[in-house]
Amino acid sequence: MMTTARASWTLALLLAGASLSSSGAAAKMIHVAAGENAHERLQTALIEAQPGDTIHIAAGRYALADGLSLDVPGVTIRGDGPGATILDFTAQKGEGEGLLITSDQVVVRDIGIENPAGNGIKSKGSDGIALVNIRVEWTGGPKSTNGAYGLYPVSSKNVLIDRSVVKGASDAGIYVGQSQNIIVRNSRAEMNVAGIEIENSHDAAVVGNVATNNAGGILVFDLPDLPQQGGRNVRVSGNQVVGNNHVNFAAPGNIVAGVPSGTGIMVMANRNVSVWGNQVIGNKGNAVMVVAYTQQFADKAYNPLPQEVEVWGNDFRGNGSDPAFKGGKEIAAAVGGTLPPVMWDGITRYTVPGTAEQRTASGGVRSDVAGINLNLGAHGTPATAAQPSPLPASRFASLAPGADIGIKLPAELEARAR
Repeated sequence: MMTTARASWTLALLLAGASLSSSGAAAKMIHVAAGENAHERLQTALIEAQPGDTIHIAAGRYALADGLSLDVPGVTIRGDGPGATILDFTAQKGEGEGLLITSDQVVVRDIGIENPAGNGIKSKGSDGIALVNIRVEWTGGPKSTNGAYGLYPVSSKNVLIDRSVVKGASDAGIYVGQSQNIIVRNSRAEMNVAGIEIENSHDAAVVGNVATNNAGGILVFDLPDLPQQGGRNVRVSGNQVVGNNHVNFAAPGNIVAGVPSGTGIMVMANRNVSVWGNQVIGNKGNAVMVVAYTQQFADKAYNPLPQEVEVWGNDFRGNGSDPAFKGGKEIAAAVGGTLPPVMWDGITRYTVPGTAEQRTASGGVRSDVAGINLNLGAHGTPATAAQPSPLPASRFASLAPGADIGIKLPAELEARAR
C-alpha cells in the first residue's frame, strides 16, 4: 500500500509532469555564470524556473548583497562543488537567509555558502527538501554576530541533509525544527554553538555524522509555545561526537546559550529517543545528558520531561573530566572526580501555573552503562541541589547497535539526491 507521504510526492510529480506536457514545455537546464549582476541573474533563474528544471550555478565566486529565494516546486539547484561554486554573502544587507525555499520537492547540492547575515539555507513549509554536499561557513570564525543556523529546514516534511559541512553558526550548524520524517547523515558540524539539533520534530534519524569542536555536539530538544511540539521518535546512531569543548558563543537569551560547553549529546524534554552505536569521546562535560526543559513556562499543552530515552552500544571514552554547568564540578567530585557517561537530572514532577502538579509514570532514561541520577525531583530545582545516586545499567536483550533506523524518505527524493 502506498504511504500518504509517498502518495503526495507521486501526485505532485504527476501534476508537474502533466503541466509541462500540456504546455509543450520540457524540463531544461538553466546555466548561470559568475560575473556582473550575479544576484539579478540568479534570482531571475529562480523565478523563471519550471518544475523539473535544473539551475546550474557554474564554478566561481558570486558576491551577493541580498538573499535569494525559490518558490517553484520540483527544481534542482546544482553547483560544481562546495569549494568551487561559492555564494558569498559577506556584503549581505539585512538579516535574512542566503537562500530561502518555500516550495516542495527541491534539491540543492554541490554549493558553498559563506558569511550569510542570517541563516545559510532555510526551507519553510516544504515537502521534500534535500540539501546535499553543501558547505556553509562563517569564515571569520565563531562569533555571536554570525548567523544563527547553517542548514535550517523548519515546518517541513521529508527532509534530507547529506554530506554537508557547517562551521561557525551562532546557534546550530545543522538544525531541523517542527518537521517530520527527517534524515541527517554523513555530515560534519564544527565550531558551532550546537553542532546538530533536532527540535520539536517527529521521526528523525541523525546517522553517521561528525560533530566536533562545538559547545554541544548533538541536541534533541522539545520546547514550549511552538506550533508543533511533542518531539518524538529520534534515532541518534553511528555518529562521532568528539571534543565538543568550544566556548559557548551564543547571544544571551538564546535557548542554546544554556548548553554547557563540553556536552556530547543532550536530550531535553523529548520522547522515544534512541542513542546507540556512537563514538562519544573527549567531551569535558556529559557524554550524554538527559534533562527536563530548564526554564519556566506557561504552555499547558507542554510536557517538559524527557521520556523513554534509551542509550546503548556506544563507545564512551575520556568524557566528564571538567563539567562546565553550575554545580557540575561538585557533582563530579561527589562521584569520584569524573562524571559517568550518562546523566539524568531525575526530574519527575512539574507544574504549569494554574494547574495541578503532574508526574511522569516512568524514568527518563535507560542505559546499558551505569550512569548518575541527580534526583532533582521537581522541575525548576537547580543542579546545585542534586543528591546524586547511581543510575543502574539496564539490559537490552532484544536490541542491538546498528538496528534499522526506521526512517524512510520517498524514493524519488533519494534518487534525485544521489
